[in-house]
Amino acid sequence: MTSVSLSTSAANALRADAVVVAVAKGPKGLVLAPGAETVDEAFDGKLADVLGTLGATGAEGEAVKLPAPAGVKAPLVLVVGLGDAAEDGGFDAEALRRAAGTAARTLHGSKKAGFALPVGDAASVEAVALGALLGAYAFTAFRGDEAKAAGKAPLGEVSLIGAKRGDKAAKAAVERATVLAEEMNRTRDLVNTPPNDLFPKSFADIVTAAGKEHGLKVEVLDEKALAKGGYGGILGVGVGSARPPRLVRVAYTHPKAKQSLAFVGKGITYDSGGISLKPAGHNETMKCDMSGAAAVFAAVVSAARLGLQVNVTGWLALAENMPSGSATRPGDVLKMYGGKTVEVLNTDAEGRLVLADAIVRAGEEKPDAIVDVATLTGAMMMALGSRTFGIMANQDGFRDKVYAAATDAGEQSWPMPLPSELRKGMDSPTADIANMGERMGGGLVAGLFLQEFVAEGTAWAHLDIAGPAFHEGAPYGYIPKGGTGSAVRTLVRLAEQAAEGAL
Repeated sequence: MTSVSLSTSAANALRADAVVVAVAKGPKGLVLAPGAETVDEAFDGKLADVLGTLGATGAEGEAVKLPAPAGVKAPLVLVVGLGDAAEDGGFDAEALRRAAGTAARTLHGSKKAGFALPVGDAASVEAVALGALLGAYAFTAFRGDEAKAAGKAPLGEVSLIGAKRGDKAAKAAVERATVLAEEMNRTRDLVNTPPNDLFPKSFADIVTAAGKEHGLKVEVLDEKALAKGGYGGILGVGVGSARPPRLVRVAYTHPKAKQSLAFVGKGITYDSGGISLKPAGHNETMKCDMSGAAAVFAAVVSAARLGLQVNVTGWLALAENMPSGSATRPGDVLKMYGGKTVEVLNTDAEGRLVLADAIVRAGEEKPDAIVDVATLTGAMMMALGSRTFGIMANQDGFRDKVYAAATDAGEQSWPMPLPSELRKGMDSPTADIANMGERMGGGLVAGLFLQEFVAEGTAWAHLDIAGPAFHEGAPYGYIPKGGTGSAVRTLVRLAEQAAEGAL
């Protein structure tokens, strides 16, 4: 993985393959961002003029390569845009992350680059480091040797210019950024792995190995243990596959923990829709339907690596949803963990079934809060688009805390309601509840279904990451094509707040 270091060198004096500086859009044209001063001097104070002649605007996502003039030791100057300049002269952390990510992607194939972006405090140091590490991501595990050799390797080293090497806060910021990036990239790898290689058992094996490495307690319930325990939701979804389901519990504990959190992740390693088969054109990306479980796994490992004073338990509900002679049929009734019965009206509404079992089980340990994460509904994408996840909760105050944590972490999200009138649409003449309700507001209906399985008095939130978990378009900022690592930062921020006793 790309490494990050702090450098006291001036931008023009660093020996590297490239030096990166930034510009913003000002009211009267391009504005050079702090860090570009010595490079601008090498251009005789006319760097902004040169960029303007080339048509640069300073817009977010813009990247302009210039041959370095005399006075700059790196042979290449890369100028990235930060978007609109702030009135106070500062720059939003997300703008810094995206600019650094753009630079890292542009410099694929380079061994070392100096990033002379605004890093006036620890927060901006972390933003630039995190953006660069995420932007340098590449998934090549399933490419042949010739393809790997022909492709450009990710940027090897990022040297952050402008932060003092002995600055403890800056060093801690780089360390936190490195943990977050490595765990988000772990999530991306899992999401991008093809479903013939990642299935419930292999996923559970990966978690078990990571547990040994990071001192986590891992318990795996196989199909026999699930049947003995009465996990009808997970079994009902996985019964149609030749690869049986798993429920994985991965726990991190700290002796000084003030609060405890349970994270529950949807882990459908492939979703065909089951008997309610998805139409052609909707299957190709369904390897990403385990993004929630991957995010939960990464968040628990992050908490351990950061040494947070909190107890965090992750529940990974893993199954493969396939059609076969043994598959659950529309009209079947499943007895869930805890005893509630569900009439299955649509086998493609399977995520809520595996989550329900795991939520009930997580609640038995009486955590201070439960947060589930899932690529749950296309309806949420219709509501919020492909870059924003929805947040629902059984307590408005807790929903607000989760939204604030996501915003603070730099993840786009939006609070959503749970209208009680939509609950009636899930009434079943046969069972306690049906797994489908009204079509309009389908994302909210799914949240209402999950709420039925939350222990009374327990704070709970549901993150529907169907939109941002998997990016099908061209890369932008630090977001690659494919798995993104959505929700990891939000979960880690919640764990940090719990470590402070603030949830």
